[in-house]
Amino acid sequence: MKRNALTNGRASDASERAFPRLMIAPTVLVMAALTAYPLVFTLIYSFTDYQYLKGTDAAKFVGFKNYVMLFNNTYFRQAVLNTVKFTLLAVILEMVIGLLIAVFIKSLKKGQKVMRTLLLLPYLLPTVTVALSWRMMLSANYGIVNQVLESLHLPVYNWFMDIKTAFGTVLLIDVWQNVPFVFLLLYASLQGVSTNQYEAAMIDGANVVQQFFYVTIPNIKSGIALCALLRTIDTFRLFEKVNILTGGGPAGTTSTITQFLYNYGIKNLKFGFGSCGAIVMTVLVLILSSFYIKRAIH
Repeated sequence: MKRNALTNGRASDASERAFPRLMIAPTVLVMAALTAYPLVFTLIYSFTDYQYLKGTDAAKFVGFKNYVMLFNNTYFRQAVLNTVKFTLLAVILEMVIGLLIAVFIKSLKKGQKVMRTLLLLPYLLPTVTVALSWRMMLSANYGIVNQVLESLHLPVYNWFMDIKTAFGTVLLIDVWQNVPFVFLLLYASLQGVSTNQYEAAMIDGANVVQQFFYVTIPNIKSGIALCALLRTIDTFRLFEKVNILTGGGPAGTTSTITQFLYNYGIKNLKFGFGSCGAIVMTVLVLILSSFYIKRAIH
Protein backbone atom coordinates (compact mmCIF):
# COMPACT_ATOMS: atom_id res chain seq x y z
CA MET A 1 0.00 0.00 0.00
CA LYS A 2 2.86 2.35 0.82
CA ARG A 3 4.38 1.68 -2.60
CA ASN A 4 1.07 2.38 -4.31
CA ALA A 5 0.65 5.61 -2.34
CA LEU A 6 4.22 6.66 -3.21
CA THR A 7 3.66 5.88 -6.90
CA ASN A 8 0.39 7.77 -6.93
CA GLY A 9 2.04 10.73 -5.23
CA ARG A 10 4.82 10.85 -7.81
CA ALA A 11 2.33 10.61 -10.66
CA SER A 12 0.32 13.43 -9.13
CA ASP A 13 3.43 15.62 -8.79
CA ALA A 14 4.41 14.90 -12.39
CA SER A 15 0.95 15.80 -13.68
CA GLU A 16 0.97 19.03 -11.65
CA ARG A 17 4.34 20.00 -13.15
CA ALA A 18 3.19 19.10 -16.66
CA PHE A 19 -0.10 20.98 -16.47
CA PRO A 20 1.37 24.55 -16.73
CA ARG A 21 3.51 23.45 -19.68
CA LEU A 22 0.50 22.03 -21.48
CA MET A 23 -1.45 25.23 -20.88
CA ILE A 24 1.22 27.50 -22.38
CA ALA A 25 2.18 25.08 -25.19
CA PRO A 26 -0.37 26.48 -27.75
CA THR A 27 0.83 30.03 -27.12
CA VAL A 28 4.48 29.00 -27.40
CA LEU A 29 3.80 27.19 -30.69
CA VAL A 30 1.93 30.16 -32.17
CA MET A 31 4.65 32.61 -31.11
CA ALA A 32 7.37 30.30 -32.44
CA ALA A 33 5.59 30.05 -35.78
CA LEU A 34 5.08 33.81 -36.01
CA THR A 35 8.75 34.40 -35.19
CA ALA A 36 10.48 31.48 -36.85
CA TYR A 37 8.74 31.61 -40.25
CA PRO A 38 9.57 35.27 -41.07
CA LEU A 39 13.14 34.78 -39.81
CA VAL A 40 13.73 31.66 -41.92
CA PHE A 41 12.03 33.28 -44.93
CA THR A 42 14.26 36.38 -44.58
CA LEU A 43 17.42 34.30 -44.14
CA ILE A 44 16.72 32.18 -47.25
CA TYR A 45 15.92 35.15 -49.49
CA SER A 46 18.99 37.05 -48.29
CA PHE A 47 20.98 34.63 -50.47
CA THR A 48 18.86 35.34 -53.57
CA ASP A 49 18.27 38.20 -56.00
CA TYR A 50 14.57 38.26 -55.06
CA GLN A 51 12.86 41.22 -56.71
CA TYR A 52 9.24 41.73 -55.68
CA LEU A 53 7.83 42.51 -59.15
CA LYS A 54 9.40 39.38 -60.63
CA GLY A 55 7.99 37.13 -57.89
CA THR A 56 9.56 34.43 -55.77
CA ASP A 57 9.71 31.92 -58.63
CA ALA A 58 12.16 34.10 -60.54
CA ALA A 59 14.47 34.50 -57.52
CA LYS A 60 17.92 33.00 -58.13
CA PHE A 61 20.48 31.85 -55.58
CA VAL A 62 23.41 34.30 -55.55
CA GLY A 63 25.29 33.08 -52.47
CA PHE A 64 26.95 35.82 -50.43
CA LYS A 65 26.73 38.42 -53.22
CA ASN A 66 24.20 40.52 -51.32
CA TYR A 67 26.35 40.49 -48.18
CA VAL A 68 29.48 41.47 -50.12
CA MET A 69 27.59 44.33 -51.79
CA LEU A 70 26.19 45.41 -48.44
CA PHE A 71 29.50 45.60 -46.59
CA ASN A 72 31.23 47.27 -49.55
CA ASN A 73 28.61 50.01 -49.52
CA THR A 74 30.00 53.17 -47.90
CA TYR A 75 26.54 54.45 -46.98
CA PHE A 76 25.74 51.20 -45.17
CA ARG A 77 28.92 51.33 -43.10
CA GLN A 78 28.11 54.91 -42.13
CA ALA A 79 24.54 53.88 -41.29
CA VAL A 80 25.83 51.11 -39.00
CA LEU A 81 28.13 53.51 -37.16
CA ASN A 82 25.33 56.07 -36.82
CA THR A 83 22.90 53.44 -35.52
CA VAL A 84 25.32 52.01 -32.94
CA LYS A 85 26.33 55.50 -31.80
CA PHE A 86 22.72 56.65 -31.59
CA THR A 87 21.63 53.51 -29.71
CA LEU A 88 24.39 53.74 -27.10
CA LEU A 89 23.87 57.46 -26.46
CA ALA A 90 20.07 57.24 -26.42
CA VAL A 91 19.92 54.22 -24.10
CA ILE A 92 22.48 55.67 -21.66
CA LEU A 93 20.74 59.05 -21.50
CA GLU A 94 17.27 57.53 -21.20
CA MET A 95 18.35 55.11 -18.46
CA VAL A 96 20.10 57.78 -16.39
CA ILE A 97 17.36 60.41 -16.72
CA GLY A 98 14.55 57.86 -16.32
CA LEU A 99 16.11 56.38 -13.18
CA LEU A 100 16.68 59.78 -11.57
CA ILE A 101 13.09 60.81 -12.30
CA ALA A 102 11.75 57.50 -10.93
CA VAL A 103 13.70 57.91 -7.69
CA PHE A 104 12.56 61.52 -7.36
CA ILE A 105 8.86 60.71 -7.95
CA LYS A 106 9.10 57.78 -5.53
CA SER A 107 10.43 60.13 -2.83
CA LEU A 108 7.48 62.54 -3.13
CA LYS A 109 4.98 62.51 -0.29
CA LYS A 110 2.18 63.99 -2.41
CA GLY A 111 1.35 64.29 -6.09
CA GLN A 112 2.87 61.02 -7.31
CA LYS A 113 -0.20 60.09 -9.38
CA VAL A 114 -0.40 63.49 -11.06
CA MET A 115 3.33 63.49 -11.86
CA ARG A 116 3.17 59.95 -13.24
CA THR A 117 0.34 60.91 -15.59
CA LEU A 118 2.07 64.06 -16.85
CA LEU A 119 5.38 62.30 -17.39
CA LEU A 120 3.80 59.54 -19.46
CA LEU A 121 2.21 61.93 -22.00
CA PRO A 122 5.22 62.12 -24.41
CA TYR A 123 5.44 58.33 -24.61
CA LEU A 124 1.71 57.96 -25.29
CA LEU A 125 1.90 60.18 -28.37
CA PRO A 126 2.40 58.42 -31.75
CA THR A 127 5.95 58.68 -33.08
CA VAL A 128 4.79 60.40 -36.27
CA THR A 129 2.91 63.03 -34.24
CA VAL A 130 5.99 63.68 -32.11
CA ALA A 131 8.24 64.02 -35.16
CA LEU A 132 5.87 66.41 -36.96
CA SER A 133 5.37 68.54 -33.84
CA TRP A 134 9.12 68.90 -33.29
CA ARG A 135 9.66 69.62 -36.98
CA MET A 136 7.25 72.54 -36.75
CA MET A 137 8.78 73.86 -33.51
CA LEU A 138 12.34 73.62 -34.87
CA SER A 139 11.56 74.86 -38.36
CA ALA A 140 14.22 77.23 -39.69
CA ASN A 141 11.54 79.53 -41.16
CA TYR A 142 8.66 79.66 -38.68
CA GLY A 143 9.70 77.50 -35.73
CA ILE A 144 9.03 78.87 -32.26
CA VAL A 145 12.46 77.79 -31.00
CA ASN A 146 14.34 79.91 -33.53
CA GLN A 147 11.98 82.83 -32.91
CA VAL A 148 12.77 82.72 -29.19
CA LEU A 149 16.51 82.49 -29.87
CA GLU A 150 16.25 85.40 -32.29
CA SER A 151 14.41 87.54 -29.76
CA LEU A 152 17.21 86.85 -27.27
CA HIS A 153 19.82 87.80 -29.91
CA LEU A 154 21.21 84.25 -29.91
CA PRO A 155 22.33 82.34 -33.02
CA VAL A 156 19.65 80.34 -34.84
CA TYR A 157 20.13 77.04 -36.68
CA ASN A 158 18.62 74.95 -39.41
CA TRP A 159 18.34 72.16 -36.86
CA PHE A 160 17.64 69.24 -39.19
CA MET A 161 19.78 70.27 -42.16
CA ASP A 162 22.95 71.39 -40.35
CA ILE A 163 25.65 68.72 -39.98
CA LYS A 164 26.53 70.09 -36.53
CA THR A 165 23.01 69.86 -35.09
CA ALA A 166 21.01 67.23 -37.02
CA PHE A 167 22.20 64.12 -35.17
CA GLY A 168 21.96 65.72 -31.73
CA THR A 169 18.50 67.11 -32.45
CA VAL A 170 17.07 63.73 -33.47
CA LEU A 171 18.74 62.18 -30.42
CA LEU A 172 17.19 64.81 -28.13
CA ILE A 173 13.71 64.18 -29.56
CA ASP A 174 14.04 60.41 -29.16
CA VAL A 175 15.21 60.76 -25.56
CA TRP A 176 12.38 63.18 -24.78
CA GLN A 177 9.78 60.72 -26.02
CA ASN A 178 11.18 57.52 -24.50
CA VAL A 179 12.39 58.62 -21.05
CA PRO A 180 8.81 58.12 -19.72
CA PHE A 181 8.95 54.42 -20.71
CA VAL A 182 12.16 53.95 -18.73
CA PHE A 183 10.71 55.91 -15.83
CA LEU A 184 7.58 53.72 -15.74
CA LEU A 185 9.49 50.42 -15.68
CA LEU A 186 12.02 51.55 -13.09
CA TYR A 187 9.34 53.21 -10.97
CA ALA A 188 7.52 49.85 -10.89
CA SER A 189 10.78 48.14 -9.86
CA LEU A 190 11.26 50.64 -7.03
CA GLN A 191 7.92 49.61 -5.53
CA GLY A 192 9.47 46.26 -4.64
CA VAL A 193 12.32 47.74 -2.61
CA SER A 194 11.60 47.32 1.09
CA THR A 195 11.62 50.46 3.21
CA ASN A 196 13.30 48.41 5.95
CA GLN A 197 16.50 48.39 3.92
CA TYR A 198 16.53 52.18 3.72
CA GLU A 199 15.84 52.45 7.44
CA ALA A 200 18.69 50.05 8.21
CA ALA A 201 21.01 52.03 5.92
CA MET A 202 20.05 55.29 7.67
CA ILE A 203 20.77 53.72 11.05
CA ASP A 204 24.21 52.72 9.76
CA GLY A 205 24.79 56.35 8.80
CA ALA A 206 24.36 56.07 5.02
CA ASN A 207 23.51 59.32 3.26
CA VAL A 208 21.15 59.70 0.29
CA VAL A 209 23.83 59.02 -2.32
CA GLN A 210 25.08 55.92 -0.50
CA GLN A 211 21.51 54.63 -0.16
CA PHE A 212 21.05 55.09 -3.88
CA PHE A 213 24.15 53.09 -4.84
CA TYR A 214 24.08 50.43 -2.12
CA VAL A 215 20.34 49.88 -1.64
CA THR A 216 18.38 51.14 -4.63
CA ILE A 217 20.62 50.01 -7.50
CA PRO A 218 21.27 46.43 -6.25
CA ASN A 219 17.55 45.86 -5.70
CA ILE A 220 16.45 46.99 -9.14
CA LYS A 221 19.42 45.84 -11.27
CA SER A 222 17.28 43.19 -13.00
CA GLY A 223 14.71 45.84 -13.91
CA ILE A 224 17.48 48.11 -15.19
CA ALA A 225 18.92 45.33 -17.37
CA LEU A 226 15.48 44.46 -18.78
CA CYS A 227 14.66 48.09 -19.48
CA ALA A 228 18.04 48.67 -21.18
CA LEU A 229 17.52 45.55 -23.29
CA LEU A 230 14.07 46.67 -24.47
CA ARG A 231 15.28 50.17 -25.24
CA THR A 232 18.32 48.85 -27.15
CA ILE A 233 16.16 46.67 -29.39
CA ASP A 234 13.63 49.45 -29.99
CA THR A 235 16.20 52.21 -30.58
CA PHE A 236 18.19 50.07 -33.01
CA ARG A 237 15.08 49.94 -35.23
CA LEU A 238 14.80 53.74 -35.35
CA PHE A 239 13.12 54.78 -38.60
CA GLU A 240 10.07 57.04 -38.36
CA LYS A 241 11.77 60.03 -36.73
CA VAL A 242 14.73 59.97 -39.12
CA ASN A 243 12.53 59.46 -42.17
CA ILE A 244 10.26 62.39 -41.28
CA LEU A 245 12.78 64.82 -39.82
CA THR A 246 15.94 64.41 -41.90
CA GLY A 247 15.47 61.59 -44.41
CA GLY A 248 18.92 60.35 -43.37
CA GLY A 249 20.65 63.66 -44.15
CA PRO A 250 22.46 65.93 -44.13
CA ALA A 251 25.30 64.04 -45.83
CA GLY A 252 24.17 60.80 -44.18
CA THR A 253 24.90 62.02 -40.64
CA THR A 254 21.55 60.76 -39.36
CA SER A 255 21.17 57.75 -41.65
CA THR A 256 20.31 54.53 -39.79
CA ILE A 257 20.30 50.89 -40.87
CA THR A 258 16.53 50.84 -41.27
CA GLN A 259 16.64 54.07 -43.28
CA PHE A 260 19.32 52.59 -45.53
CA LEU A 261 17.36 49.36 -46.05
CA TYR A 262 14.24 51.35 -46.88
CA ASN A 263 16.02 53.50 -49.47
CA TYR A 264 18.14 50.82 -51.12
CA GLY A 265 16.05 47.70 -50.56
CA ILE A 266 12.34 48.08 -49.83
CA LYS A 267 11.83 51.29 -51.81
CA ASN A 268 13.40 49.69 -54.89
CA LEU A 269 11.55 46.41 -54.25
CA LYS A 270 14.88 44.56 -53.97
CA PHE A 271 13.73 42.26 -51.21
CA GLY A 272 16.73 39.94 -51.49
CA PHE A 273 19.12 42.79 -50.72
CA GLY A 274 16.75 44.12 -48.05
CA SER A 275 16.54 40.69 -46.41
CA CYS A 276 20.34 40.55 -46.27
CA GLY A 277 20.42 43.88 -44.44
CA ALA A 278 17.68 42.72 -42.05
CA ILE A 279 19.73 39.64 -41.09
CA VAL A 280 22.82 41.77 -40.46
CA MET A 281 20.76 44.15 -38.31
CA THR A 282 19.35 41.22 -36.31
CA VAL A 283 22.86 39.91 -35.61
CA LEU A 284 24.01 43.37 -34.47
CA VAL A 285 21.01 43.68 -32.13
CA LEU A 286 21.79 40.26 -30.64
CA ILE A 287 25.41 41.26 -30.06
CA LEU A 288 24.44 44.48 -28.29
CA SER A 289 21.67 42.76 -26.31
CA SER A 290 24.00 39.99 -25.11
CA PHE A 291 25.83 42.46 -22.85
CA TYR A 292 22.60 43.29 -21.01
CA ILE A 293 21.56 39.64 -20.79
CA LYS A 294 24.92 38.63 -19.29
CA ARG A 295 24.70 41.52 -16.85
CA ALA A 296 21.20 40.47 -15.78
CA ILE A 297 22.31 36.85 -15.25
CA HIS A 298 25.31 37.80 -13.13
